[in-house]
Amino acid sequence: MVEYKKINGGDLGVIFLKRSSRTRRYMLHVDRGRVYATMPVGGTEREMLAFLYRQHDRLLRMLDKSPGRETLDESTELHFLTFGLRIIRNRRENYYSVVKDGILYISCPVQADFSDEKVQEILWGIVERMLRFEAKRVLPERLKMLARKHGFQYDSVKINNSRSQWGSCTSRKVINLSLSLMTLPEYLVDYILLHELCHTVEMNHSKNFWLLMNKVTKGKVKTYRAELKNCRML
Repeated sequence: MVEYKKINGGDLGVIFLKRSSRTRRYMLHVDRGRVYATMPVGGTEREMLAFLYRQHDRLLRMLDKSPGRETLDESTELHFLTFGLRIIRNRRENYYSVVKDGILYISCPVQADFSDEKVQEILWGIVERMLRFEAKRVLPERLKMLARKHGFQYDSVKINNSRSQWGSCTSRKVINLSLSLMTLPEYLVDYILLHELCHTVEMNHSKNFWLLMNKVTKGKVKTYRAELKNCRML
């Protein structure tokens, strides 16, 4: 497991810093509202902080585009494609989950501190496992139905945990779908699935591709694209 050192980044929040023998330069990336900094073994924190300062404005823009996850607690009421989520406490000392009437209940120890980063990792880990299970159960069948309906053919479908792409299609017609799709309403899920199915015919975003997309979405491409821009991935 990678060990990060936490340093104060001011308005950038906590910076997660690590050294790596695999890099010869200072590197930065943003993920889920956090800034991760990687420096070569021979580097210094002073040089790293100077590099951060030079990249300050760009990092703020990146943080705005990749906000942190919602804090899960007893007031949480999230609704995913096939189930809802509730967080409860009980007297047991461990975390466990159960699905009842379409709701995923996650039971936490009474003393659980929801502001604790480790507690949030546990809770989101349980949610992600449920989302992956449901994605594998629902998305391939939905893709098959839409392909049959519109006359598309593809080789296979894979479910991943991509946080940068809702979906993708390879030149061999292998379709990859992010489990983050399970956070979207059904019509936007279908929009993404149709997008990837259209790529089995048109591999780029040419005029012909968008004409095909408009055909299979009944002219709603602009509406759905605009709405999707306001949706964020896990």
